[in-house]
Amino acid sequence: MRTIGPSELILNPDGSIYHINLKPEHIAPLVIFVGDQNRVERVASHFDTIEFTTQKREFKTIIGTLNGKRITVISTGIGPDNIDIVLNEIDALVNIDLKTRTVKKEMTSLQIVRMGTSGSLQAEIPVDSIVLGKYGLGFDGVLHFYDHQGILENDIENAFIKHCNYSDKKARPYIVQNSEVLENKLISDSVFSGITATSGGFYGPQGRILRLSLSDDHLNKKIESFQYNEVRITNFEMETSVIYGLSKLLGHKAISMNAIIANRVNLTFSKDPYAAVDNMIKYTLDRLTS
Repeated sequence: MRTIGPSELILNPDGSIYHINLKPEHIAPLVIFVGDQNRVERVASHFDTIEFTTQKREFKTIIGTLNGKRITVISTGIGPDNIDIVLNEIDALVNIDLKTRTVKKEMTSLQIVRMGTSGSLQAEIPVDSIVLGKYGLGFDGVLHFYDHQGILENDIENAFIKHCNYSDKKARPYIVQNSEVLENKLISDSVFSGITATSGGFYGPQGRILRLSLSDDHLNKKIESFQYNEVRITNFEMETSVIYGLSKLLGHKAISMNAIIANRVNLTFSKDPYAAVDNMIKYTLDRLTS
């Protein structure tokens, strides 16, 4: 049995895992990811009870219960690199024995729900709406550092690359499906669904131009016009694809819910993004715990 070295699985002096400062008892069966550390308390304000809170760097955690269901909510910060840290460390807390530094014989499967903000890529998906990511489309390249055989939607990937004439100088786009179990809990007529695109940056990687020119001025138009079996790319953000990819590799169920606060096609922005986020939080929590 392989023993994981101290440089690979780093623990703090109190036995908590390095970045997120948590111990195994702090991971509930349902884990909610938010980007903004201030959003942790906004989620937890709906809880019936609070049992624990901690923060290290941008990783703030509150654990509580809602309608009898125990929930861990943690801020990941922005970007796929932070998701790589948080998801691997959460998995280690439930599936690695930290004392012996060996992988457990019996695996624990978590439910992981991202509650994020995002920009719509379709004119008819308005600001203040909610989008459920049926697939995560990754431009970030993080998943390619792992053995991801068998989890990718290769036919959709190939169709997308051909449609966009996607440059081979960039990381190959990858596509991973969500958890259908969680989708069935969270989908409704009031929620849009489609492919959520994940970029490694906010400006150039999402087609925004301030002072720097883009390598492909038309990429966003190509992304917007892509369609595969009537499924389109609905929105742009910075976390979903890595959550889907790593969760599927590690045996967890994952889904991404996004409050649309900008529409990139119409160049509009929500007049009250906080209300849009609160509406998404309440909708998601109600359906997860009802």
